[in-house]
Amino acid sequence: MVCMNRAPTVFARFDLAEYRLCRELNRRAGRHGLGLVMRVASRLGDGVVWYVMMAALPLIYGASALRPVAIMVGTGVTGLLLYKLLKQVLQRERPFIRHPGITQSMPPLDRYSFPSGHTLHAVCFTWQAVAHFPPLAWVLVPLASLIAASRVVLGLHYPSDVIVGAVIGAALGSLGVALA
Repeated sequence: MVCMNRAPTVFARFDLAEYRLCRELNRRAGRHGLGLVMRVASRLGDGVVWYVMMAALPLIYGASALRPVAIMVGTGVTGLLLYKLLKQVLQRERPFIRHPGITQSMPPLDRYSFPSGHTLHAVCFTWQAVAHFPPLAWVLVPLASLIAASRVVLGLHYPSDVIVGAVIGAALGSLGVALA
């Protein structure tokens, strides 16, 4: 439990180190078109695009997609439980809460920022889908990248939230591919 008591101190240092980058990226959200693209990408990362993809894969690829989709569901639920636990235990405030120079461009789905659940799931599902269905890479890799970038640009996450979310997502995605 000593480690958890240090989390606010560690996050405070990271918050200050990442503030300038967050502020600069967040200012770009107000530019013509970029803010809209980032808000759309972020909304797509709320989950609907992944549910639609998992429902469509068996329709497109037939029975061969059933096992990978079932494993995606399992890794998705695991990712959800893991990131919710980490957020509750570590309680890192979002950049727009901690720093008045960062504007909240859209409402978050929950209170805390570490790790980015949007990024975790985007990487997890993209990793698995591309491993099983490589032609999807040209759509899913840019989409996952936009979702991850949108979280910082919109003032909802620090870069380290997104990086850790991506690492966890990659680990779950790799596990899913190994299980399939």
